[in-house]
Amino acid sequence: MTEPASPALRRVARGKLCAGCGACAALAPGAVEMRSSGGFLRPVQLAEVAPEAEARIAAACPGLGQALDPAGRPDHPLWGPWRDIRTGHATDPALRRNASSGGALSALLVHLLETGAVDRVLQVSADPALPLGNAIVSSPDAAAVFAAAGSRYAPSAPLAGLAALLAGGMRFAFVGKPCDVSALRAMARDDPRVDARFPVMLSFFCAGVPGLDGAREVVAKMGLPEQDVTAFRYRGDGWPGFATATTADGRSARMSYADSWGGILARHVQPRCRICPDGTGSFADLVCADAWDADARGYPRFTEGDGRSLILARTEKGRALLAAAEAAGRVETTAFDIAALAPIQPGQTGKRRLTLARMAGLRLLFRPVPRYRGFHLLRNAARAGIAANLRNMLGTVRRGLRGRI
Repeated sequence: MTEPASPALRRVARGKLCAGCGACAALAPGAVEMRSSGGFLRPVQLAEVAPEAEARIAAACPGLGQALDPAGRPDHPLWGPWRDIRTGHATDPALRRNASSGGALSALLVHLLETGAVDRVLQVSADPALPLGNAIVSSPDAAAVFAAAGSRYAPSAPLAGLAALLAGGMRFAFVGKPCDVSALRAMARDDPRVDARFPVMLSFFCAGVPGLDGAREVVAKMGLPEQDVTAFRYRGDGWPGFATATTADGRSARMSYADSWGGILARHVQPRCRICPDGTGSFADLVCADAWDADARGYPRFTEGDGRSLILARTEKGRALLAAAEAAGRVETTAFDIAALAPIQPGQTGKRRLTLARMAGLRLLFRPVPRYRGFHLLRNAARAGIAANLRNMLGTVRRGLRGRI
């Protein structure tokens, strides 16, 4: 592909900083389009980007930077601004089992739809035409939310088609990756239609976006030809649930979460995710995650069980939503101590603490890096210790020199 003429897109491409959210395509419709490239979704410039759109892309793109404002809320150095934190699950046992981690997020979406707070839910689901991939769907009811439930460890660009939705009259609950919500919040700063059309923004803890090559490796390890696969789920139908592939002739194969994510998919995560300080949805109203059981060392156990969600309300709107859904009987929750979160989310803890070191390695390679504000990167780096920082900085340099970034 030819190098984009847009300065913002050119910087993103040069640094391999794209998060694949699709904000640039939404802000410059007709001039920028998201296309598949190397198993990821990347912007392709088709025409000149107008100066106003260029400025808005530069301000919204999470690959160029993110600015987090606690706005008077408690601001945890690792977990960001918050109002309430609990664990719980959907009260609907079928939804709890079908979802990836207790079904709380899906139950909240059902509550929003059935109370009329929103008209639709904009979310990610499996792509009928590409079972390993994702499609963006507009869910109108509980059945559609149920069908879309479950983590999808593959690229998605939920913001790419936003221009048409902003011009319409429907109200949506938006569910996306932390970087998607960050970009949507940034878009809202100079476009009042965003908050009007998306009055609720929800997210989840994200360890990074693997390319489709990761899922293809999972299917290959299962011993199934990719062309025969007609349905694929990355998780769910239990907790944490198995990666499961099904073929048209009824064959089925599965792989544990520890083997599929830990052994394969995590190795295929895109470069921008390696230096992301916000895998925890800091810009959302409410964010959900796995409330893992821990072993004697405090490390998460991935044994199968009844799903349990971590539910982190970041805004007053998010806290009110959670309280209303629980009062309506959609979810059951119990209080959780935020100090106990680091041991059961070691990946998020390590990533936040080592972001600065990894970016320092990229700077030594003269590569552009995002501009982050409000994530306490220096404070977190100090908690990681000198040895871990040096190891990650030098490791980044070594991978860069070998062409592996």
